[in-house]
Amino acid sequence: MAGNFWQSSHYQEWVLDKQELTSNRQADLQVITEDEYQKVMIFFANFIQVLGEQLKLRQQVIATATVYLKRFYSHNSLRCVDPLLLAPTCVFLASKVEEFGVISNSRLINTCQTVVKNKLAYAYAAEFPYRNNHILECEFYLLENLDCCLVVYQPYRPLLQYTQDLNADDNTVSVAWRLINDSLRTEVCLLYPPYMIALACLHMACVILNKDNKQWFAELHVNLEKVMEISRHLLALYQLWRGYDEKKEIQALLQKMPKPKTQPSRPPSSAQKDLNGQSKDLGVGGKHG
Repeated sequence: MAGNFWQSSHYQEWVLDKQELTSNRQADLQVITEDEYQKVMIFFANFIQVLGEQLKLRQQVIATATVYLKRFYSHNSLRCVDPLLLAPTCVFLASKVEEFGVISNSRLINTCQTVVKNKLAYAYAAEFPYRNNHILECEFYLLENLDCCLVVYQPYRPLLQYTQDLNADDNTVSVAWRLINDSLRTEVCLLYPPYMIALACLHMACVILNKDNKQWFAELHVNLEKVMEISRHLLALYQLWRGYDEKKEIQALLQKMPKPKTQPSRPPSSAQKDLNGQSKDLGVGGKHG
């Protein structure tokens, strides 16, 4: 993305603060704990990743879809829209925004069904319940909530610029790139500019690989305390992962989390035959916040 980040809607409207995030999710935190909320977000970020890989999408598309999901729930309760519906909707929208090309509705639904059945059976006993009309209706709802601010700047481009300036080797680039992917399981994409996320991941990669680049970092005209804050978010993620067995815990957690009051009421085989456009079939509840 070659535009000016500082003049973008990403910077002007979608770099939030932690207090705002915490305040907006209070309704959900009355039902689940903060750690449980993070586990739910990690699960659906992982779902987007697997879905994107199955669809052979570029990582940029997958990352943008994940940011859309996080932006939506930064202002809305989990009970507004079922994340199992919102996640593929974010992939559908991101593929168009990132100029990957439109994914056909049937291919998207078929891939969701395959992923849920073959890769997420530990989380869902039933098959993927949504159909084409649900995705299309949810897309309008997502666009409205994003206020049509669809351009997302990612840390990958600044990472490559920094590593070139640093003359970093391929191993350092690879580790930093994977750390950026991991950062999508945290909230840093909502809290910090992407160039800072790139610097934090590069710094962590240098520490992991015992590369002494202190002088290079010291000469940067950036707030290094903010960079360290991002590193702490990632370290907290790894600490959470260390004691978390998703395959054992997630099914109960998905049952416990807030949900739309109404779910798709018809069996999947008949859902597409009767398109009445009602929100009960969308897995959409009332807007929160």
